[in-house]
Parts: sequence; structure tokens; C-alpha cells
Amino acid sequence: MPRPPRPQLIPLLLIFLPLTFAGCRRDEPPPAPVIRPVLTQPVKIQAYWREAIYAGEVRARQETALGFRIGGKIIERYVDVGDEVTADTLLAKLDPQDYQLRLLEAEAELAAAQAISRKAAADLERYATLLKRKLISKSDYQDFANAYAVARARLRQAEAQLEVTRNQAGYTLLRADRAGVITAVEAESGQVVAAGQTVLRLADTKEKEVAISIPENRLEGLRRADEITITLWADPDASYRGRIREISPGADPVTRTYNVRVSLLQAAPNVQLGMTATVTVRRRMAGEVARLPLPALYLRKAGRGSRATSPAMRRR
Repeated sequence: MPRPPRPQLIPLLLIFLPLTFAGCRRDEPPPAPVIRPVLTQPVKIQAYWREAIYAGEVRARQETALGFRIGGKIIERYVDVGDEVTADTLLAKLDPQDYQLRLLEAEAELAAAQAISRKAAADLERYATLLKRKLISKSDYQDFANAYAVARARLRQAEAQLEVTRNQAGYTLLRADRAGVITAVEAESGQVVAAGQTVLRLADTKEKEVAISIPENRLEGLRRADEITITLWADPDASYRGRIREISPGADPVTRTYNVRVSLLQAAPNVQLGMTATVTVRRRMAGEVARLPLPALYLRKAGRGSRATSPAMRRR
């Protein structure tokens, strides 16, 4: 009968048995090393440029509010927002009935003044003959001369009134004074408008600019800018040169910013009004710098290195 194992040998068996079985296992290959991509950037000494970026909107330099010179009821409107028009294009029309009647009245007054003037001229000629024959006095002749002068003045007045009435009849037609695009319609057919009231807005597409708002602490840097670049959100690959055309002399009462107009030089035909634009203003500062990426910068505090929490650059 075999003897049971001794109690002091049991702990030794528990230690050597796992080692025995572990020696029978097949060795597994080590895991492949993980290749981590590293972004490198050469450090270069370059000019120090300070830049600021502003969002803006493409607008026309000249936008005209069009309206009738006379009051009346709009009976037809021929254009809508976004329509491109040329000079002298008919845009809208007023009811011309009242002005046509005034034109007939002015023509009748002119005809009457012409008849009176002809009669006064004939009377003056006849009385001039009588004066030569000493059949009338000189004072009588002077009365007919004055009557003729009054008739001639009334004739000129009737001619001028007819011309004004004819112009007013023509003012019932609203025409474009230049080529451009309709940006707003502020009156519809059937509406009664007063003289000078805005009916349409016409923007000249030849000159375009970008409207931006600038805080007061950036105005001096804007005035001293060396380069101004404009890019469009719809076409970020294209860029255009800009030039400051106008800086508002006063701040907006609501936003407390200054309105600035930046001329868009040599704009492509695909630059449309209302597009979102980005204006980059760059100013060259004194000295040179070496720009370093933020992850490569460390700050030392009490002998310990910690990663920087803000962009930094070391000036030469």
C-alpha cells in the first residue's frame, strides 16, 4: 500500500507543476511594433507677420433706390429680385390716365396761347400802320404793343407747361438708369406710391466689395495693413486682393464696431452679391521669428516640464 505524500511536499508540488506544464507550451511570436506617425516641421527664421481674420459679405459698391418721380398707382411690374437688367430697361409702370388728360389740357392751353399771340401780332402790325399814318396816338399803339408782349409771354408759359406735363406723362414709366441686378422689390402692382418712394433697388455689379465690422482696438492695425486677402466660402481655393475703401467714422450703436468696406479687386464673374467672404489682414512687424508647433513647446516650472497651453513663438 503506497504511502500518502508528506505534508511538507505539497507546497513544492503546487509550485513545480505549473512550471512543468508551462514548459510544454509553444513560444508565441512577439507582437509587431506599432508604428506611430510623427508630424515633423523644419524650424525656419522668417519675417514676423501679424494677421487678423474677419467675416464679411460681398456687396455692390453702388446700390440705387429707384422710385417714380410722380405719385400714382402701380399697374405693372416687369422685374423680380435677381433679374439682371441693362440701361433703359422698363421696370414698372404707373396708371397714366390722369397724366394723359393733363397732357391734353396743356396742349389745348398752348393752342389757345398761340391763337392769342397770332391775333396780338396782327393787331400790332395793323396799328403800326395806323400810327405811321397818324390815325392813332402813340399811347394807343403802346397799349397794343404791351398786349402783344403779354400774349408772347403767355405763349412761352404754355409751351413750358406742355413740356412739363409731357415729362410727367413719361415719368409714369420707371426705367433703369444703369446696368445691374435687382436686389429688392419694395412695392407691388396695385399699390399707390408717392413721388420718390422706393419701389426697387438696383445694384451695380461692375464694382464689388466686402462689408466687415472691426472692433475699435483693431482699427490702427487695419489702417497700417500691408496685405489684404479675400477668400470666398463658396470657393476657398481662389483668393483676391483687397483694398480698404471706407472706414466708418462712428461706431455702430448696437454692436459698437466700425463698418469697413474692402474693395474686391479683379473679382471673377462667379463672385455673386451676398456671398460669405473671409478677409485676412496682414501687417509686417519688426524683427524675425521662428514659428514652432504647439505640441513641441514645453514650459518649465520648478524643474519639471509641462506641455504649453498657448501658442508661442520665439523672436530672434
